[in-house]
Amino acid sequence: QTIQAFIEQLEPVLGMHVLPFTRVKVITQCLALLLQVYLERLLTYAEIDICPTNWKRIVLGAILLASKVWDDQAVWNVDYCQILKDITVEDMNEMERHFLELLQFNINVPSSVYAKYYFDLRSLADDNNVNFLFAPLSKERAQNLEAISRLCEDKYKDLCRAAMRRSFSADNFIGIQRSNAILS
Repeated sequence: QTIQAFIEQLEPVLGMHVLPFTRVKVITQCLALLLQVYLERLLTYAEIDICPTNWKRIVLGAILLASKVWDDQAVWNVDYCQILKDITVEDMNEMERHFLELLQFNINVPSSVYAKYYFDLRSLADDNNVNFLFAPLSKERAQNLEAISRLCEDKYKDLCRAAMRRSFSADNFIGIQRSNAILS
């Protein structure tokens, strides 16, 4: 299955506006850029490779997180499970937690990073004679994305701290350890 087919399968859940972009369909502009940022961060921070056995879960994790960061009315994990019948809500929750840990909870996308990805994609499209379908980048749009991602990053860090406090006991202190994530 291709990334295009996988994203099309999720389209009813996400309510995405799918736009033609050469032979691949791209989800809304900001979500697409966030997706790319998160995937590259994952590959860098976790030092993993995308392969035929794990690419769907990695892309799904990035879509899940990017849609929650960008969309005011984020999709619930249970909504994905209605489309992807072989994934449970618990599995989705665990995948989201692992993805956040592997990203080191770095989900903030400063306007400068957004602009870099925007112009890189624009150059790639120009170099390959492909119409660039993204709306022109404005300073206000980049700053809005930065503000939204900063708020979400703070929220996730607070949730992580609260979960660590609840699961921590001084009676059996071994130290806080994180388990290795397996996304495949």
